[in-house]
Amino acid sequence: MKPIKILAAILLLSTAAFAQTAPPSDLVTIQQSFKKLNVLGSVLYMAAHPDDENTRLLAYLAQEKHYRTGYLSLTRGDGGQNLIGNEQSEILGLIRTQELLAARRVDGAEQFFSRANDFGFSKGPEETLRIWDHEKVLGDAVWVIRKFRPDVIICRFPTTGEGGHGHHTSSAIIAGEAFKAAADPTRFPEQLKYVQTWQVKRLLWNTFNFGTTNTTAPNQFKIDVGVYNPIIGKGYGEVAADSRSNHKTQGFGSAKQRGSLFEYFKTILGEAPVNDLMDGVNTTWSRVKGGDVIATDLAGIKKNFDAEHPDNSVPALVALLTKIEQINDTYWRSQKTREIKDLIAACAGLWFESYAMQPYYAVGDSISLVSNLYTANKLKISEYTISTAPGYANSIVDTKGYALAPNEFWRDTINKGTAKIAAKITQPYWLSKPHDLGTYTLANDTLAGSPENPDYPRVRFGFDWEGRKIFFERKLVYKYVDQAKGEIYAPLVVAPPVTANIANKDYIFSSQKPQTVQIKLQSFTKASGSISLKPIAGWKISPEKIDFTGKAKGAEWVESFTVVPTDSKPGNSVLQAVVNIGGKEWSMGIQRIAYDHIPAITLFPPAEAKLINIDLKTAGKKIGYIAGAGDVVPEALTQIGYDVHQLTENDITNTDLSVYDAIVTGVRAYNVNPRLVVEQPKLMDYVKNGGNMVVQYNVFSPLVLNQVGPYPFRIGNSRVTDENAKVTVIDPQNPVLNYPNKITDADFEGWIQERGLYFVNGIDSHYKTILNMNDPGEAPNPGSLIVGDYGKGRFIYTSLDFFRELPAGVPGAYRLFVNLLSKPR
Repeated sequence: MKPIKILAAILLLSTAAFAQTAPPSDLVTIQQSFKKLNVLGSVLYMAAHPDDENTRLLAYLAQEKHYRTGYLSLTRGDGGQNLIGNEQSEILGLIRTQELLAARRVDGAEQFFSRANDFGFSKGPEETLRIWDHEKVLGDAVWVIRKFRPDVIICRFPTTGEGGHGHHTSSAIIAGEAFKAAADPTRFPEQLKYVQTWQVKRLLWNTFNFGTTNTTAPNQFKIDVGVYNPIIGKGYGEVAADSRSNHKTQGFGSAKQRGSLFEYFKTILGEAPVNDLMDGVNTTWSRVKGGDVIATDLAGIKKNFDAEHPDNSVPALVALLTKIEQINDTYWRSQKTREIKDLIAACAGLWFESYAMQPYYAVGDSISLVSNLYTANKLKISEYTISTAPGYANSIVDTKGYALAPNEFWRDTINKGTAKIAAKITQPYWLSKPHDLGTYTLANDTLAGSPENPDYPRVRFGFDWEGRKIFFERKLVYKYVDQAKGEIYAPLVVAPPVTANIANKDYIFSSQKPQTVQIKLQSFTKASGSISLKPIAGWKISPEKIDFTGKAKGAEWVESFTVVPTDSKPGNSVLQAVVNIGGKEWSMGIQRIAYDHIPAITLFPPAEAKLINIDLKTAGKKIGYIAGAGDVVPEALTQIGYDVHQLTENDITNTDLSVYDAIVTGVRAYNVNPRLVVEQPKLMDYVKNGGNMVVQYNVFSPLVLNQVGPYPFRIGNSRVTDENAKVTVIDPQNPVLNYPNKITDADFEGWIQERGLYFVNGIDSHYKTILNMNDPGEAPNPGSLIVGDYGKGRFIYTSLDFFRELPAGVPGAYRLFVNLLSKPR
């Protein structure tokens, strides 16, 4: 065997998927890879959100049928709920993106997205497609289809509304339109500079039986996807549960299923299948010119494969790679070239990686790299070269001659001047610019589909093998050892030189009393410069700026400014922090998100806060808060002067609750906190003895106890999704509308995303309903806010979405919520 020559270069490639290290190379992977290499077929699944996908079907298609399988989720789930933390909106979308990628690593499918933003629940496709910008999202779906070239598209929902959510129905509408448009050269012709038109064979609806909605029928085309795969040692009901359980923010932990499990389908467009999903589609190597020879060679390699010595198959696989690289079909040439190269590395026992020696760098900084290489077999490496990609300044090439013996580990460290980071931060591409309610703003349309930044830095390795060169790519990561968790891989972070985090998201002013605004700064390189707050009409900010010098990389410090309104007129203003480094301005904070089930996330949100000048009176001071599924309401209450205590079970059961002016439960507390069953009698005693309890929304199932309040009511599934829906007062004299703030129509202006969700019904006569509201075409709904006297105290249940409105700084929401906390004496 000829020596191997290796070249590694930092590249900005067109695909990026989180990979902790090299792909797996166990025998299960090798045997599955042999099977996949012999199949030329592809299926694209389409729906609206993370967790909409049928993981059981995806796993079956990817790992049993070995089709190239993808899931196009039109949104990133930004408007969903969060059962594991308090992140919302775009930040929640980042987490759910990674949950989808984690799910795909289990079920074997690929992941894609459009630019659509999950703006919250929508009751119909007309609203959804208007807000999304129908044509742009359709163009994204067409782009994904033309790149992915599916033989079959499967949508999760129908166009007729049984999916129950306007986003669901819209995803089916988009699927049907994209099926036709992808094959039409007059539709989105600008894409044809990069891709060709593509005609999908058929579009199917994967019918379902959810709760009381059963859209399946015995005469529908069906597939038993519950088969057992002896190679992986699991059935696809088991794989699906492991995949779906990654959707932790939505609380979709799933039980494993075993045995026959049928999936049903209705044909929407194209030829209906009779015997097989791929009826009429050639999924063998004869699909491409010259493929018969490849199929014959591949069959011979599989027949002669020795599980004890997989490396014996490497010469034949390298020869087969040459034949695959010569086929005319560019799509299958690309797919199968990548697959066989990974199979070659796995059979060879070849493992390699490069990682940065520090977790973060500032834009333009040099990095230090470590490259590791190992082979279990007789592969000789005579030369190793690392260099930066073309176009970077001061490129350095480091060449070393080295012979790597079998089972020997080789480490190469380059400590200085090796490479320049690309001149952009590692900000998620869809968050790099401001966006409207319905769609993210993309720098260019070709970014659509990508789950993560396609230009994330990678390392390229090239091997001179059997007289020919074979290239591989690895994502450049940061690796470290955690004393409890062991070896950890994390995404490499490229940051602004200095970030600036304003301490609070909102600053509430109800008088002309000044407030201190603290800014936490962090340096990612050696830096000198200044920090200032951008001047705002109607506000006085001092000092004008604060200089800093000689801050070391990693330094963190706090600077303070004084802000006071000079105008008593109510209103909102945006406060912006600006860091000046060498004459260039940066206005970004830093936010880190860490959960064990997904890679660490780092983003750079705008260094902004809201200054909210409102007429706000407060009563009472001390609030007890019982955590629910996660919200930032306590922080919002602290900002307006309340003393908020997070109550533990010991506090509730063993201390005097009468010291609290109000006790508030966080969102979905009665869904996620089983100890409320034990704590509820003490809470009801608190109310009965004169306390004031405010319960924020819960969903109807599962509830940890049947009766949340002192008198009965039922939690339903109705909501008002129009954030501008007319609100009509039912009980104008009720204290919650009058003390300490007089609530008027103006207090319902400027709300975001929705009015409320999971309104109550079946309301006992002991409660008073306060407000009526409804979406267009629906009857008025009084279930958003109910108030009942119980003993000497007051119990309030509200489905209004204060958990969204308070963090967004909506003045009227603050005024109304304060009234709920304020029981007249």
